[in-house]
Amino acid sequence: MSITNLAAKPRPPATAIDILNNDTARLYTHIHPILVLSLYAFQFRSIVADPVPALTSTLIPLSILQVAYVALCLPPTGTAVPTEKKKPGEKKKQAPGKLESGVNGKIIPAFLSLVLSALAATPLVTVTLILFGAPISTHHAHTVLCGAHLSLLAILPLVFVHGVDGQTWRETVALLLPIDEVYGGMIGTFLGAWLGAVPIPLDWDREWQKWPVTIVTGAYIGYVVGKLMGGTLLKGRKIMFD
Repeated sequence: MSITNLAAKPRPPATAIDILNNDTARLYTHIHPILVLSLYAFQFRSIVADPVPALTSTLIPLSILQVAYVALCLPPTGTAVPTEKKKPGEKKKQAPGKLESGVNGKIIPAFLSLVLSALAATPLVTVTLILFGAPISTHHAHTVLCGAHLSLLAILPLVFVHGVDGQTWRETVALLLPIDEVYGGMIGTFLGAWLGAVPIPLDWDREWQKWPVTIVTGAYIGYVVGKLMGGTLLKGRKIMFD
């Protein structure tokens, strides 16, 4: 699967994304949120003390966790097909859209999604943060790193399962897609980041109130909550109906 596949294979009418039907996927999708939160909790004091180097060093392990999650648990864009019932005694057929095997089937799309999230989504998220009140004349590295963390959490899995089809992304932004653990993770990330801004202006004089500690903290917590809720209680529901 190449980068052209991401654009050339739009998904059929939006349906909730299911994790892959194997033991590894079912196990890792539950372990993944624990690993993500543990990574952030381990780095939290360093992030509060000096956000730029701590957030920078956290990007690599976060990237590894996200790439492992999408490669092990999710179907790449254009490969999910409806399951067909077999007649008694009929051999299982290879579906034309079945996941490609080997490196090309999972690892390459995962790294392409990582590159697109880092290079394309991070600037867009960073601009959005500025429009929502991030410092314009100062803390540039802080804001870019905040945007990078939000992109890896929220956007990378979406790129992996939906590609870069324009119609799908318009539905994503308009909140028209059915909720699943991928879409729920995105919603949770940005909602958590937005709520994370609440303590910043409060006159508590705490170190953890400085930019962008509470934003990133809220994003991590929101990602985990949204992913879990999207994969269970809210799966298949829609926020907005077209």
